[in-house]
Amino acid sequence: MQHAVMIFLTDYAIDGPTLARATEERGFDGLFLTEHTHIPTSRESPWSGGSELPRRYSHTYDPFVALAAMAVVTERIALGTAVSLVLQHHPIGLAKTVASLDRIAGGRFELGVGPGWNREEMANHGVDPRTRTRRMLEHIAAMRAIWTQDEAEFHGEFVDFDPIWSWPKPVRTPPVLIGGEGPTVLDRVLSHGDGWMPRGGPGQDVDALAARIAELRERASDAGRGHLDVTVFGAEADRAVLDAYAAAGVDRVLLGLPDAGEAEVLRVLDDLATLRY
Repeated sequence: MQHAVMIFLTDYAIDGPTLARATEERGFDGLFLTEHTHIPTSRESPWSGGSELPRRYSHTYDPFVALAAMAVVTERIALGTAVSLVLQHHPIGLAKTVASLDRIAGGRFELGVGPGWNREEMANHGVDPRTRTRRMLEHIAAMRAIWTQDEAEFHGEFVDFDPIWSWPKPVRTPPVLIGGEGPTVLDRVLSHGDGWMPRGGPGQDVDALAARIAELRERASDAGRGHLDVTVFGAEADRAVLDAYAAAGVDRVLLGLPDAGEAEVLRVLDDLATLRY
């Protein structure tokens, strides 16, 4: 099982290139960033962590810009989003951004995606929360067409364009990791994804997760698909829990880093590195 890290990369904490170099030097397998374009000052959408939304949500760097900077100072680690709110981007523009980033990274980029939870944020992008999942899947399909076709076209409910030219193409079609834990998430992984990115955390029922992973792999095999990776987002930093994830069939865990200064983040990185052995 691979061990990677994730962070809300903010303008008041450690800088991206320093973090990326340190992550690679300590032998981790990847580094993933969160995304929020903004946070409306008036919010009614509930946050799963409590009533007060942490400062880091409104101070995150654009993950694609930050990951490009990280790509030029690293050679080996995977670089990705956990998760990108792709339905809040136009797919033609985001397809070019992702392809450009993947080329800068030498084919190391992975696109973790999710529909999001902040309805006010979606509304500011002109997105109807009631159709967010359908829109997300359509954006993924449209981007995949642009990445893989010289003259791509797409005609859907939310995205519509006649044949276009759009280069660069990515080094490889970036793996799309579908986030979420709902009852129909495996359907979305199988229809539009290359892997699943469920959330972890204290108290997670790993046995239940193992059953869903087994279901995913069985359904993928029945559909003639190959191995679909499972990456646990925000895994608990506990050796026994990580061993349980490995036994459950998890391919990679993302261990959380604090939105803090360089000294504290590097200390946490050192501590997390000990869990890999």
